[in-house]
Amino acid sequence: MAGLACAQVLAARKIAVSLFDKGRSPGGRMSSRRMATPLGEAVFDHGAQFITAATPAFAAQLRAWADAGVAAPWPAAGAGSWVGVPAMNAVPKFMAIGCDIALETQVRGMCRDAAGWYLVHEAGRAGSFDAMVVALPAEQAAAVLGLQNLPMARVAIGTPSTPCWTAMLAFGEAIPAPPVIRDRGIIAWAACNNSKPGRHGVHCWTIQASAGWSRRHLEAERDFVTASLREAFAEIVGLPGLATIAETSHRWRFALSGSAGSEAIWDPATQLGVCGDWLIGAGVENAWLSGRRLAELILTGVEQHHPQMRIGTAARLSR
Repeated sequence: MAGLACAQVLAARKIAVSLFDKGRSPGGRMSSRRMATPLGEAVFDHGAQFITAATPAFAAQLRAWADAGVAAPWPAAGAGSWVGVPAMNAVPKFMAIGCDIALETQVRGMCRDAAGWYLVHEAGRAGSFDAMVVALPAEQAAAVLGLQNLPMARVAIGTPSTPCWTAMLAFGEAIPAPPVIRDRGIIAWAACNNSKPGRHGVHCWTIQASAGWSRRHLEAERDFVTASLREAFAEIVGLPGLATIAETSHRWRFALSGSAGSEAIWDPATQLGVCGDWLIGAGVENAWLSGRRLAELILTGVEQHHPQMRIGTAARLSR
């Protein structure tokens, strides 16, 4: 979200932007997972569960996405909650239309010489670029920035993320339970995907473990995590022995960001910038705000010094 938001603002000012992402499609923590089941394909929003707006600018952006058919309100999560339609990743996919994105490209680092910036990835390197943007979780940003800008790296190191184990459970029939369950034992969040607008087909539940449980079991086997969260969910809904038709889990090492107390960081001397929700605080809106703020900082003086600027943006090295 942060990298795409930054790219959109820059592209609107006719600046060439290239994005690099490890994933198979844009999304990051707004990803959706598809899973085969005996009853057909199941689709889960297994990262960010909903979007809210606290600022007029982002509220207007949500309405614009709704007008484009890629977002809609989801009252079950509370007043003012929205989701992507037909899946959470519909929003970043829509934002990425027309962008120059290299997908399935795992960035290893970056370097700089007299010609400019280069991104180093598994197949070689890309560039040169006049400027570089790092749009990654704090821990990954720190690793990339360490050899290039120590003050930026220190900010990232000092803003650790909270992990989250997420189970995806598909059922042969609807579960008689409220569409959203919060803070019950080891489960911080459970939601019926089918209760969201635009979702149809196999009954799917996303179960997210509490921060404490996720930390304690961060290196646990996936099968153990899936079974533990399924059993805890079954106990909550009063259906012991609850069976699924398909199930799996995903470990988000950098699920919820901290807050560094800054909107974005930009070094005009080296033309290097950082954006992401971890600079402001966890949430889709904060990622969007950070990306746009960094773009504004970059645009300051661009017409005078770099009218043909080309920027590389690194997003999502790994999970």
